[in-house]
This record gives sequence, structure tokens and C-alpha cells, in this order.
Amino acid sequence: MLTLLNLLSAIALLIWGTHIVRTGILRVYGSQLRRVLSHNVGKRPMAFVAGIAVTALVQSSNATALLVTSFVGQGLMALTPALAIMLGADVGTALMARVLTFDLSWLSPLLIFLGVVFFLSRKQTRAGQLGRVAIGLGLMILALQLIVAAATPITEAKGIHVLFASLTGDVLLDAVVGALFALISYSSLAAVLLTATLTGSGVIGLPVAIGLVIGANIGSGVLAFLNASMQSQAGRRVALGSLLYKLIGLLLVIPVLDPLAHWLDSLKWHPAELVIGFHVLYNTLRCLLMLPTLGLMARFCNWLLPDRPDINAVARARHLDPTALSTPSLALSNAVRETLRIGDLVDSMLGHLQDALRGSQPILAKDLRRIDDDIDALYTAVKLYLAQVPQEDLSEADSHRWAEIIEFSSNLERAGDLIERMLGKIQDEKTAQRHAFSESGLEELTALHERLLGNLRLGLSVFFSADADAARQLLREKRRFRIQERRLTHLHVERLHRQVVKSLETSSLHLELIDDMKRLNSLFCASAYAVLGNHETGALLAEEGGE
Repeated sequence: MLTLLNLLSAIALLIWGTHIVRTGILRVYGSQLRRVLSHNVGKRPMAFVAGIAVTALVQSSNATALLVTSFVGQGLMALTPALAIMLGADVGTALMARVLTFDLSWLSPLLIFLGVVFFLSRKQTRAGQLGRVAIGLGLMILALQLIVAAATPITEAKGIHVLFASLTGDVLLDAVVGALFALISYSSLAAVLLTATLTGSGVIGLPVAIGLVIGANIGSGVLAFLNASMQSQAGRRVALGSLLYKLIGLLLVIPVLDPLAHWLDSLKWHPAELVIGFHVLYNTLRCLLMLPTLGLMARFCNWLLPDRPDINAVARARHLDPTALSTPSLALSNAVRETLRIGDLVDSMLGHLQDALRGSQPILAKDLRRIDDDIDALYTAVKLYLAQVPQEDLSEADSHRWAEIIEFSSNLERAGDLIERMLGKIQDEKTAQRHAFSESGLEELTALHERLLGNLRLGLSVFFSADADAARQLLREKRRFRIQERRLTHLHVERLHRQVVKSLETSSLHLELIDDMKRLNSLFCASAYAVLGNHETGALLAEEGGE
């Protein structure tokens, strides 16, 4: 019993080490990995290589699967390149299994020691997170040694020999057992290494080992599919396609199992080396053969898992991936993207405002409410998502960004409510009161609106890029807007003195709209202050004459 417990604890340590490596890598290079996976994947070979590289870096095909399924679910990546990345992930896992079987016993204590020193001394820095990665790698190497050590006495037990004697080379049965190994250990790597150990000790033969290795790959596909169960239909298609490819690999091996086993035996390698070598060879050949079929598999997955109609009219968040919450940099990037979506909806509402000013076909009240409801729903989703980000894991820069996202998304939500009220006022004036703006007044409001729309788009750009030059330009535009707003107010008063009838009829509405646009402009330009800081913005305003 103690021996079995040692084995299970070693497997758990391997999983934990993989988790630590993945967390550290994502916190240091999370944004870069997103760019690698979401861009430069127009060609299938590039996507395939990206899958190999990322999986080798994060030490887990399941981690790559989580990233890819979330990207597809968010609409950042098409299904075909996503499937290519998943094929590359399978090859990357096999290569890392080969690397980790080398004698690296000397490396484990060194990595753990240096990792702990850097992690504890510089926890919230890049060096601290790389220390976390070193700890994880050290634990993985140590766990592999412990797995081999714990498995050795188990393989000598008579009960184990009797149990595995029931596996007579039936590849389907062996594959099922291998898949169960991978599911129980939550790692195809651990299952493959355990299989190699059993083969090296003579407990199982090579044909049985081949079936177990193939089953371990299938088990990892099942794990990815189960992990994607909370994703959208698009995300589940990626996991489904990857699982189907692994099942196809099983069907391809069945006819050639015996000749393949004889050929491997003829190499006269150590049995454990043969298992690891087959794992690499099998995944590489299978994935290369499947690359030309990516388009067909994508269409098949779309047919099996079609998009479900959304009966809820309220917009749903696209970019708020819950699996990224453990990686603050990724979570904040997701929140930024969703906030930009809110900005697009506010932009749309401003477009309707312009149409209303010019007397075009007014937007229906229910459509207007729907857009504002969408803004409210997305703002709530962003707010609740950010509330789940672990505050203790945020660096100083990330904490600043966290607060900035909350503030700017709140500004956009308030802007949506204000625009809705403005549109209501305009439509009421033109329909119920049957009043119209004077030609000059309409021209002035339209010009102010165009400047407001430009400031919104510039404000969104500043919020996204945090570019200091763009932020300074935004503050200059804010000041120009205030100057124009005051000038237009004076021009309107002059028309009132001249007793212009249309100006007299719409005076109250005209001045209210100018004041509302001023408030909107302040909300849109607020992103500049977060980028520049109070000191620099104060100096800039003082230089330009203040407000």
C-alpha cells in the first residue's frame, strides 16, 4: 500500500510541477504566447510549429488545448489553424517526454534551489516568475525519478504480473487501459513514462506497450474535451477534432501493429527506450499525415457541433475566458478586449445620435434600449470577471491596469446611458413637439458631434495601447473641444438675440445637448490621465492655458 501511495504521490508531484511551469510561463510570456498562437497561423505548417513550440514551453498539451479552445471561442482564431496547433501540441508532448527521460538527476536540485531563491526574493517580478518555472521543472524531473523508483517494486509484485498478463496485445483493450492511465494521472506524459517503466522491467510486452501509449494519447484528448465542456461550441469543436484525430491514429495502427512491433524489436534498443521512441515516431507521423485533412475535419466538427441559436437578445461576453483568471496578465488582456467591445457599442450609439441630429430615420426605442442593455451586460461581465482576478498575484503595473479597466469601462457604461437619454430628447423634440434645429444650429451640433466621435476613438486607442504621445494628443483634443463648445454656446445665444424662431423653439434642447456632449467628452478623454499620470497632465494643461 505504501508503495502504491508513493507512486500516486509521484504522479501528483509531476502534475503539480507541470502546473507550476505552465503558470510561470503564462505570467511571464502570456501575452506573447497569445500573439504566437493567434497570429502567424495563416499557414498550416506555421500553426503546426507554433503548437510544438508552445507545448514544449508550457510542458503540457492540455495547457495548449485550454489556450487554443479559448481563442477559438473568443473568435480570435479559426478552427482550421487551431486544429493544426493541436496536432503540433501532440508532437511537442512526445518530444518533451523524450527529453525528460534523459538522466537529469543532477539538474533537479539545482533548479529547485535557484528557483526558490529567485521566487521568494523577487516574487512579483519577471525573474521571480522565471524562478517559479525553474521550481516546476525541478519538481517534474524529481517526480519522474520517483515514478521510476516507486514503480520498480510494484512491477515485481505477483498480482501486477497477473493483472497485466490479461493484456495479450488486443490493441483496443490496451488502448482503453492506457486512456484510463492518462485520465487517472491527468497526464499522458505520466502514463507513457509508467508504460515505459513496465516495459523495461519485462512486465508487459512491446505490443501491449504500443496499445497503452496510443491509449494514453486518446486519454489526453478526452481530458481536453472534458476541459472544453464549459467553452462555447466553437471551443468544443477544437477539442473534438483533436480527439477524433487521436482515434483515427488508433485505427491506422491496428492493421500494422504486429509488423511494427517486430520492426521495433529488431532495433535491439532497451525496451523502455523503444516505448519512448515509438511515442515520438507515432505522434510525429500521425500528425504529419493528418495535416492535409484539416479543412475536412473542420467542416466535420462544424457539422457535429453546429452553433446554437442564442435566444437571449442581450449580448454575451466573448473574451472573458475563465481559464485565464489564474494568469493575471491574460485575464487583464481579456478584460481590455471586452471593454473595447463596449466602446464599439458606444460608437454605434453615437452614430445613431448623428442620424437623429440630421433628421435621418430615427432608431426605434426598443433597438436603442437593446444596445444600451448590451453595454450594461458587458460592463457587468467585465466587472465581475475582474473581481475574480487574485489581487495578491497582481504586480504594481497590473494593479494599475486593473483599476484603469474598471474606471474606463464604467465611463463607457455611463456614456451609453447618457447617449440613450440624448437620443430620447431629440426624438421627442422632433416628433412630439415637431420642432427642428435651425440650419446653423444643426451644422454646429453636427461639427461638435464629429469631434466627440473622434475623441471617443482616440480615447479607445489610448486605453488599448497606453501610448503617451496619443494620450497627450487626446488631452489637446479635449481642450479644443471645450473651446469649440463655449464658442458654439455663444453663437446660439447670438441667434436668440436675433430672434431666430427655430433657435428659440429648440434653445433648451440645443444647450442641453452641448452640455451632454461636454460630459461625454470628459468620459472619453479620461483614459489619457491613467497613461500620463496627474503630474504630467497637470503640466500639460498648464502649458496650454488650462481649462
